Amino acid sequence: MNVKKMAIFIAATLAAGGIALGLRSPSPSTKAQTKVAKSVLSVASTRPVHKQWPIELSASGSVVAWQEALISAETGGLRITALRVDVGDHVRRGQILAELSQASVQADVRRYEAALSSARASLAQAKANADRARLVKGSGAISEQQVNEYLATEKTAKASVEVAEAQLAAQKVTLSQTHIVAVDDGTITSRSAVLGQVVSVGTELFRLHRQDRLEWQAEVDAKQLLAVKAGATAEVTLPSGQNLRGTVRVAAPTLSTTTSRANVFVGLPVQSGAKAGMFASGRIMAGDKGVLAVPESALVQRDGRNYLFEIGVGNKVIRRIVATGTHRDGLVEITSGIGAAAVLVASGGGFLSDGDLVTVTKE
Repeated sequence: MNVKKMAIFIAATLAAGGIALGLRSPSPSTKAQTKVAKSVLSVASTRPVHKQWPIELSASGSVVAWQEALISAETGGLRITALRVDVGDHVRRGQILAELSQASVQADVRRYEAALSSARASLAQAKANADRARLVKGSGAISEQQVNEYLATEKTAKASVEVAEAQLAAQKVTLSQTHIVAVDDGTITSRSAVLGQVVSVGTELFRLHRQDRLEWQAEVDAKQLLAVKAGATAEVTLPSGQNLRGTVRVAAPTLSTTTSRANVFVGLPVQSGAKAGMFASGRIMAGDKGVLAVPESALVQRDGRNYLFEIGVGNKVIRRIVATGTHRDGLVEITSGIGAAAVLVASGGGFLSDGDLVTVTKE
């Protein structure tokens, strides 16, 4: 009987213990509720910074001569007897480029010199007669009419001398025009003169690239044109990859009615390696502007859009769509989408999604 009671007691004790253990064991739903969320990525944080960046206007266009001088004949009916230069030759101001026949012009010079000598002789005689008439005027030796004739003859002789001097001077100018000279320093870019050719007044003989100065003729749109100022610096890249620094000389006051673009003329250094006719690209510096910038590593590009991940409350990231501008020195300009106080994921945003939990290691 005692053994039976003992067995019943042990069974009751085990049953009570099982019930107690069952009460203490948590349910599966309770385990899920108490599970701690895990961090997706450890990231460094950064903040946008304010910078003063130059305003750079991208443009392209041709390299052209600063000015081209047209050298023509100033006298006509004369034959070209000598050509002193050819295309590509560098010339100095006043240097003789070609010569015209001088025989007929020199003959005319001698004729006018003789006419001047005759006029001066006539003036000397007329002056002597006039001087004597002045001495005897009023004495009755000669009539008043005769005195007046002598004085008038003197004046006519003086005028004849002046005419002869002017004709001789004009003929000497014609003689000097038989030498076709360079109007400025530079390089001959075209020669249409032919030996033996009889030229007319205004006949084009040479073209001269003045002072060998070149300009970059950059094309800009209406918005860019408003920002361009004379004296601004420009960086020009030649087809060879060579970079040149130039200065804006002038910007066109109007835009083309066909292209809606305007030309900006940028002076280039002499002997820079550039050649007229080259096509070049470059940037025109149009002052400074204040920008809000972030590291390029923080920017994420997906589906044609730019994103930044902002670290929010509880280290959960918020994906922000942003608009970007200029890239410079490892930074990118943010024109809209975030504020200056935002705390951002510095890198690794490509592995994140909106709402992910991160661990911030440093700023």
